[in-house]
Amino acid sequence: MKNPNDGFLRRRIRSLKYAFKGLWILITTEDSIKVQLFVTCIAIILGFIFNLSAIEWMFQFFAIGLVLASEAANTAIEAIADFIHPNYHEKIGLIKDLGASIPTIASIISLIIAGFIYIPKIILLF
Repeated sequence: MKNPNDGFLRRRIRSLKYAFKGLWILITTEDSIKVQLFVTCIAIILGFIFNLSAIEWMFQFFAIGLVLASEAANTAIEAIADFIHPNYHEKIGLIKDLGASIPTIASIISLIIAGFIYIPKIILLF
């Protein structure tokens, strides 16, 4: 609850506390995030193996952030939909399917970015 006596900085710190709590819940309960974090580790290792430039690292981390943030948004949409209507409902199913398209789009974009970064490096190996 918002306390009118709290200053700007105190409110921001409290907001960060809630944000990190949500992040912890996401990491510890959602299998899709666990998979994405595993893929993130592989991408980081590959980045070191292929000696990415600073720009390539920026694009790679942008892609990683895009996928993780979209997975979080999809999880929130699913949680809200399940809370509003716990039983199957056609409209809720549509909402959840649309929510699932968010990380799908992000993943496709991330794969394209990875292709731009890694395919030329792999071609040079041969």
